[in-house]
Amino acid sequence: MNILSIQSSVAYGHVGNSAAVFPLQRLGHTVWPVNTVQFSNHTGYGQWRGPVFSANDVASVVAGIAERGVFQKCDGVLSGYMGDAAIGTVILDAVAAVRKANPKAIYCCDPVIGDVGRGVFVRPGIPKFMRDRAVPAADIITPNQFELEYLTGKQANSLPGAMEATAAARALGPRVVLVTSLTREEAPGDTIEMLADCAEGTWLVATPRLKLDPLPNGAGDVVSALFLATYIETMNVARALADTAARIFAVFDATHRAGGRELALVAAQEEIARPSRRFDVMKLR
Repeated sequence: MNILSIQSSVAYGHVGNSAAVFPLQRLGHTVWPVNTVQFSNHTGYGQWRGPVFSANDVASVVAGIAERGVFQKCDGVLSGYMGDAAIGTVILDAVAAVRKANPKAIYCCDPVIGDVGRGVFVRPGIPKFMRDRAVPAADIITPNQFELEYLTGKQANSLPGAMEATAAARALGPRVVLVTSLTREEAPGDTIEMLADCAEGTWLVATPRLKLDPLPNGAGDVVSALFLATYIETMNVARALADTAARIFAVFDATHRAGGRELALVAAQEEIARPSRRFDVMKLR
């Protein structure tokens, strides 16, 4: 499988392409990473160094890949943090070019806008771009709970509310909505859930909530990559949800045992490939 991934990148730690590429490679897939920034570390540390690439820079790299004549072999496009709307336009142009070469290619958009407790943390114009252009163009979107609520204007802190919100999100255009972190009032406090919704059904999976302080950045980037790859392989939302839950829990568990701030992707690589613990996926409709 070949995946074009257009995201941020850091030298130290794991966010953006620095979180998504290795798990995909460990599963045997080829990734064509196009970086939108090259930072020393993620911005959660408060200090970082490195350049933000312009939309023209990103477009140039994408054009160079296209010139190799390989877009017809591209099975999926993955995007995350966009930086500004101009880069978002470049990403959507890349998606259009890939789809022209391979109409079966699947676009997964992680609509990075903000998070619970932090609110919107992207530049002005990005939330509107996500809602009006990126999400409608995507086959799969992978919002967190805050982003799902922002995109749909619906509260998702209960199971009926979350299901209503994912249905509203699908009405914007994508065929599959994966809520990467769901905390609802009626769920046990020691669990964290993911919910996947498509026309064929809605599924819920819960995994233990490990005590990680601070919570490592980049988990959503890993989840989006893993879900996209398994969905392309199987075209089965429930299977993709089950595999993704098992693998991201393995990463969290390794991170918890390591006691570090960054995701322990390398330490968890065998579990990413062959997770030893799996979790029941419940069909809700």
